[in-house]
Amino acid sequence: MAKAPRFQQIKDYIVNKIEQQVWPVGARIPTEHELCAQFNVSRMTVNKAVRDLVTEGRLERTPRLGTFVTQPKAESPLMDIRNIADEVTARGQTYRSDIRTLKRISASADVAMRLGVMLGTDVFFSEIVHYADNVPLQLEQRWVNPALAPDYLHQDFSQHTPNEYLSQVCPVNTIEHTVEAIIASDSVRQALAMKADEPCLLLHRRTWSQQTLVSAALLYHPGTRYKLTSRTDR
Repeated sequence: MAKAPRFQQIKDYIVNKIEQQVWPVGARIPTEHELCAQFNVSRMTVNKAVRDLVTEGRLERTPRLGTFVTQPKAESPLMDIRNIADEVTARGQTYRSDIRTLKRISASADVAMRLGVMLGTDVFFSEIVHYADNVPLQLEQRWVNPALAPDYLHQDFSQHTPNEYLSQVCPVNTIEHTVEAIIASDSVRQALAMKADEPCLLLHRRTWSQQTLVSAALLYHPGTRYKLTSRTDR
């Protein structure tokens, strides 16, 4: 088998150092000049390796200070729904949740519009903070149509997520996603342990089963710890 291109070898070397904690998060890696000398390659080759790792979120360049190992952002697909607990454990992290609210409410005008029900209809509401290694990653506010998930309030969401439960009792066939960057409210910042000037990503999600709206959710994420991706094959 032919050797990997030189820039790929340099990338693999850097990633290996990061994964072995030789260069932990926050550590400065050798300069491009030092890497050129170490691998006996051109500055262009080293620059491509480092640039790729910056794009992938493994490294971060700071003008006049150097290139540093950064904490990779959690990542979710924009065009699909995945269980956040599975995403966290797949990255080798420990998942847990904090169930802040789980109750029946009367639908306000805003909730009625989101869920496609009449004003004043009884609906279920849950508010949960999802964690990765005890760091808050997502604040989930969800409204559920009781007609499709009558046992929603009786679930133990410390053992399985609302997404996991709803996917089992009323399989989703249609998804609607809208993403926006917002200035988080004080309550959202507190729930997600965000700094006052930290960006916040808000994902609006609605799901249908057999052409009927099942749930509407607001999913808040710290912008410095989370990203959403989309891929289309043609």
